[in-house]
Amino acid sequence: MTPNAPLPAPVTQLALADDLLARLRTTTTEPRPDEQLEALTLAVAADLPVLLWGEPGIGKTAALTQLAASLDLPLTTVIASVHEPTDFSGLPLVGDDPAERGVAMAPPRWAVELVRAGRGLLFLDELSTATPAVQAALLRVVLERRVGALQLPPAVRIVAAANPRASAADGWELSPPLANRFVHLHWVHDRDVVVRGLGGTWPRAELPRLVSERLPDAVAYARHAVCGFLDARPTLIHRLPTTETRRGGAWPSPRSWEAALTLLAFGTAASVSREVLALLVRGAVGDGPGLELLAHLDRLELPDPESLLADPAAADLPVRGDLRQAALEAVVAAVGARPARARWEAGWAVLVRALETGAPDLLVAPATALAALRRDDWEVPEAVERLAGVIGLARRADRSVERVTAETARR
Repeated sequence: MTPNAPLPAPVTQLALADDLLARLRTTTTEPRPDEQLEALTLAVAADLPVLLWGEPGIGKTAALTQLAASLDLPLTTVIASVHEPTDFSGLPLVGDDPAERGVAMAPPRWAVELVRAGRGLLFLDELSTATPAVQAALLRVVLERRVGALQLPPAVRIVAAANPRASAADGWELSPPLANRFVHLHWVHDRDVVVRGLGGTWPRAELPRLVSERLPDAVAYARHAVCGFLDARPTLIHRLPTTETRRGGAWPSPRSWEAALTLLAFGTAASVSREVLALLVRGAVGDGPGLELLAHLDRLELPDPESLLADPAAADLPVRGDLRQAALEAVVAAVGARPARARWEAGWAVLVRALETGAPDLLVAPATALAALRRDDWEVPEAVERLAGVIGLARRADRSVERVTAETARR
């Protein structure tokens, strides 16, 4: 070191503190099953506005920050409660000859920057503390993507966050028109996600993997399912809740049913789980209508009982227990509607197929009902003997004949 060389600056305690903070903030991500994160990502991919409900400190803002980073979208955060209505509807800008040219509505800077970027994630935070006037101004932003005279690019996605009124600072209930424009997801913490995240590894948000070959069938399935359901339940097409709190959440309307149809098509094309699909459908139209639609979807997925009776050896039965039992009960009902010995024996063959591919406890009720359909001149098929060791069907079949004989004698 030369005599005139400057001495190195001493490391200050503040610099060390900054270094420590940087190390604490350095985290990684990993692919990890997370139903609520998957539902959020699919709704964002479907270009539907999403509203995350959750208690303060639950991690809504952190989830949105991580989502934007994972999807490589610039994040624009706007705290709705600290803005005026003109920040969303536009500030009147009087120019030359306003009587002829009109008055332009100047957009805020954040909207201009989004348009310049051409893409991004617009995060409207603290929505439940925004005044009714601000909520009214947000209607066009959320639905039409317009801020003043400015049209946001199609590649801009909108996600909002809110605290329940009871835990929000000077909170307001959401107005029904604004609430009905969102897919509502209730954000809750998962112990494993929090513990592993605090350890430095958070789950990674990934766009759903859509399969091009499934797109036409996904659209057809979604339209058939929703239209068929609403045709059978027309009172659910539009049902405004009676309480103010419920009006600020998800409820059924033609607009929200369109959102549910879109989510169903995306979920089908991406083969998401039933749990994720349930979060999305209920978040669009509300718990009651959403659960009814899901039950309707289950019925659509049940195999045709006549097809099962026509070829029992190749019967493709549902895997889920409740759907499998419903399919077997439908087979028994079909035999009962048109009783014949060949159909009765085919019914037993279907039960044998069910025994070979699933749990035997589901067979007790349908087997008992099928045994009761036996006529006096119908011999017990070998299929019943195959099942007898599991659920004692042969004895039940004989008892059904004895009961029918006794009832006939009394007549």
